[in-house]
Amino acid sequence: MALVRHFINGQEVGEPTRTGVIYNPATGEAQHDLVLGSVADVESAIAAAKAALPAWRRTSLVKRSDVFFRLRHLLKERTPELAAIVTSEHGKVLSDAAGEISRGLENVEFASGLTHLLKGEHSEQVSTGVDVHSVKQPVGVVACITPFNFPVMVPLWMIASAIACGNTVVLKPSEKDPSAALFLAKLFQEAGLPDGVLNVVHGDKLAVDTILDSPDVAAISFVGSTPIAKSIYKRAAENGKRVQALGGAKNHMVVMPDADIPGAADAAISAAYGSAGERCMAVSVLVAVGDVADELVEAVRSRMGGLVIGDGTDSASEMGPLITREHRDKVASYVTNAPAEGATVVVDGTKQQFDNDGFFVGVSLIDNVTTDMKVYQDEIFGPVLAVVRVENYDEAVALINSNQFGNGVAIFTRDGATARQFEFDIEVGMVGINVPIPVPAGVYSFGGWKDSLFGDAHIYGPDSVKFYTRNKVITTRWPKPSESQINLGFPSNH
Repeated sequence: MALVRHFINGQEVGEPTRTGVIYNPATGEAQHDLVLGSVADVESAIAAAKAALPAWRRTSLVKRSDVFFRLRHLLKERTPELAAIVTSEHGKVLSDAAGEISRGLENVEFASGLTHLLKGEHSEQVSTGVDVHSVKQPVGVVACITPFNFPVMVPLWMIASAIACGNTVVLKPSEKDPSAALFLAKLFQEAGLPDGVLNVVHGDKLAVDTILDSPDVAAISFVGSTPIAKSIYKRAAENGKRVQALGGAKNHMVVMPDADIPGAADAAISAAYGSAGERCMAVSVLVAVGDVADELVEAVRSRMGGLVIGDGTDSASEMGPLITREHRDKVASYVTNAPAEGATVVVDGTKQQFDNDGFFVGVSLIDNVTTDMKVYQDEIFGPVLAVVRVENYDEAVALINSNQFGNGVAIFTRDGATARQFEFDIEVGMVGINVPIPVPAGVYSFGGWKDSLFGDAHIYGPDSVKFYTRNKVITTRWPKPSESQINLGFPSNH
């Protein structure tokens, strides 16, 4: 099998002292071996980024911007090739992989405007003969630790902003589908990015711990599960690093009695089962308000049988497999255990049969779910939709606001007053009004509240510029020699 190596200082390197296996989730077959980074490998990547930092920081904003304009062209031109890599290692269907790339491109386009984004401020004559101005400067070497579910989009959300702001980067992608990260690094190189500015190192906990403890890494960006996000935030912060760590989610979709039920059912299907539910913004809880529940559940159930599940390379497939066999079995366990907790399994996707040994599972719908059940409490990260029935709007809001997560939420209603009140009342970072997956456009920023985010900054967009730069304020005065005098008093603005 081909060996997937690190990309350090512009070259593929790495000896297979420790290796992992990259599977094709659609077939269950091993397709590549992966070099797992040693401490020395990670330190080499960090050293390359540190060495490249002074020159990249000095590079003019116009030249930096040129890299991103060329990168945008290359990404659009080679989207089919990159999408095929994503599908082969993640399993999502090709159209979904291409869609992921297009959302990552939004931040590349945002980063292309860095000459505007990095403008400082200037105040004239704040005191007699004194001016003050501010500048945005890079934080230094940045480490980006990214998840398996979006092997292109999430890295681009991080590294495009970090590099545009003048930092250098060590990217540690998921070891389950790492080849897309290598492809991105080579595209950056082809676009004119100097060697060492972007380095890719593969690995497991050993690699992550080395990054977190390195004194040469100034900032950490992470997306993953809440327990790991919390751990990374704590360890990195204790080591004096700037940290943004995005965790898990339990996204609710509220359907009010006045909603368009067929439209809401279509949205629920799309948001719950797209990419096999392996999205941090997937809808996993359908909140049926009042007497809408029976009609809504039936509308969702009636649509599920028509979904085509299969190999992501088949143009007829609408949903692919899960990432690993172990994860597939864990997802299935929530469905099989739900009746013992008192829930009603309306559609049991675990009973669907597939022709090969891929990591497939069918879509499931579980009704009469309550907040004390594991199917409600846990982030399942699979094609399982739970239905919670509530009496009224206030009960729906209380249900969502009491949940430990606050990533995304949606409400479906035809009433503008209800929608506006929901925006005001709900304690969640990203809100959709008749939009089931409210991922913000690239000129905004992505991130949740509560246990869905650790740190102050959201990811990509304007927040990313704040996170990847430090603000420096300069006060200037050019006095005449005759005006010089000793004054031990506190400086005043007069």
